[in-house]
Amino acid sequence: MGADSNLRVLHTALVTPSDDDLPPHSLPLTFFDVKWLRGPPVQRLFLYRLQDHHHHHASVQQLISDLRASLSKALNLFYPLAGHVCLAPDTNRYELFYQPGDGVSFTVAEYDADIDDLTSDGPVQVAMLAPLVPSLPKGRAVLALQATVLLGGRGLALGVTMHHTAGDDASSTHLLHTWAALCNGAVEMPPPPVLDHTLVADPRGLYHIYCQGMPSGGNEIEFVTTSVSSVPDDQLVATFTLSQEILTAIKDALAGEATRHGAPPRRCSSTLAAYSFIWSCYYRAKQEQEQSQAKTTHFLFSVDHRARLKPPLPATYFGNCSIPAIAVACHDQLTASGTGGLFRAFTAIANALEEVVGEGSQERWDGCGKRVMEAAKAGMMFVVGSPRFRVYQVDFGFGRPAKVVAVSGAMPGAMPVADARNGDGGVEVGLTFPAGGMQHFQRCFADAMHAIGM
Repeated sequence: MGADSNLRVLHTALVTPSDDDLPPHSLPLTFFDVKWLRGPPVQRLFLYRLQDHHHHHASVQQLISDLRASLSKALNLFYPLAGHVCLAPDTNRYELFYQPGDGVSFTVAEYDADIDDLTSDGPVQVAMLAPLVPSLPKGRAVLALQATVLLGGRGLALGVTMHHTAGDDASSTHLLHTWAALCNGAVEMPPPPVLDHTLVADPRGLYHIYCQGMPSGGNEIEFVTTSVSSVPDDQLVATFTLSQEILTAIKDALAGEATRHGAPPRRCSSTLAAYSFIWSCYYRAKQEQEQSQAKTTHFLFSVDHRARLKPPLPATYFGNCSIPAIAVACHDQLTASGTGGLFRAFTAIANALEEVVGEGSQERWDGCGKRVMEAAKAGMMFVVGSPRFRVYQVDFGFGRPAKVVAVSGAMPGAMPVADARNGDGGVEVGLTFPAGGMQHFQRCFADAMHAIGM
């Protein structure tokens, strides 16, 4: 791949927790965790502009050494992330095991790309971003980091790769906010993570259901260590920002459609408004381009269940605790003219959400994996991340990120979402297409904006 040749790895070292007295620790994986064993890691890229005084080699080196020192402190709280996934001795159950001496791989590199090119909202080649996120080291490690100095020392790229079995986005961003607070000397620290996995009860034996078909015994599962091994050069990712004003216009359009259909108006959060708008745009673009006559299409998003379990888990519970919601719609509904398609998309998404949070929904958890596989086969769009994780507030002391890219979500059909970087309560969406498809989507997006009066 062309872009790789611009990356010069200076060194890779293991960063261990700074507390030498941490005892060995085994964190048993729950049914929420094991369903990710076979999946690829989640890879995020935080791009920072460095002020002029950082251009000097020495001060950039200082920043990197501060990042490493504060990571070492953060790992005292999040020490299981320094460990690796293995089968617990004499059982066929997986655990995340930490022992003293374990650490997280931290790579320092240089890359000949300009921070301005990488942070542009317009289409950026995914292949240019891919070298900036590290692969996981072999041996089922769950976390790897890479700090890359960009052209002229004008920018720093921080690549974070975490395996999903170790934790969901709520957990990985909890680590990042803690690390940043330790690095920037914040007076107020985020609360510490709750590492007790016995808090998750499994009366239905979901652990074994989710593990079915996985190798057991000696032939342990091998991790997929990267999510972006080879990317076609024409693959582009672009950012679409739905400001507070646009989100309000979407909600107003939805209320108007509800009235027209004689349907009771339903509460619509900004996140659901963004999902509905992008799904209907995306599908219209796909439809026009492929003339595909797929009867139905699916939209998949995760719903955090920490507060919904009985008894509830603390918000700071570290691990996975989300259930997929799957919306279904017919292609001719989503492509209905005006704001009709938007309304159909919203109705399907709101129904899917009600289904996973409603009474008795836990009775259907055993079939989650199968439903996701079926949706993937039939064609789906899936959300990565959420605006509530405030990724644009991850400030290590040299400013907020100029751009955050979910690199593992830079694939067709994926829809990474985040809080808008200007902090005005908007929602930012990243979408990936080949070059021709990108222009096509941009046109459909402009039409959809026009339809809601923006």
